[in-house]
Amino acid sequence: MNELNQNTWDDQHDAVNAAPNSHKILFENEKVRVVEVVVKPGQKEPMHHHKWPGVMVIDRPTNLKYYDENNVLDIVNTKNTTKVEWMDPEPMHAVENTDNNEEYHAIRVEIKQ
Repeated sequence: MNELNQNTWDDQHDAVNAAPNSHKILFENEKVRVVEVVVKPGQKEPMHHHKWPGVMVIDRPTNLKYYDENNVLDIVNTKNTTKVEWMDPEPMHAVENTDNNEEYHAIRVEIKQ
């Protein structure tokens, strides 16, 4: 994946195309896209990317495993408080919700460039 030029990233692997069970468009126009992200307990998303930067509002955090583009475990996040954070474009990755009972939920506001 070309990390320097997100415009060359394959739309087939865009989050809403590659992982439609966990990424749903709530609103989109030529400037912004708002995506709801839901990862059910025990679910691992298919590999996907986010080519635009934006703001992530995590209102239901869970224990997560984050896999890099080679499907190698990269980060383990333990459940913490809700948060709002800036997200740079993310190359190919997958997220697994390792909680047994709680659904991960966030809203990602992507700024189209």
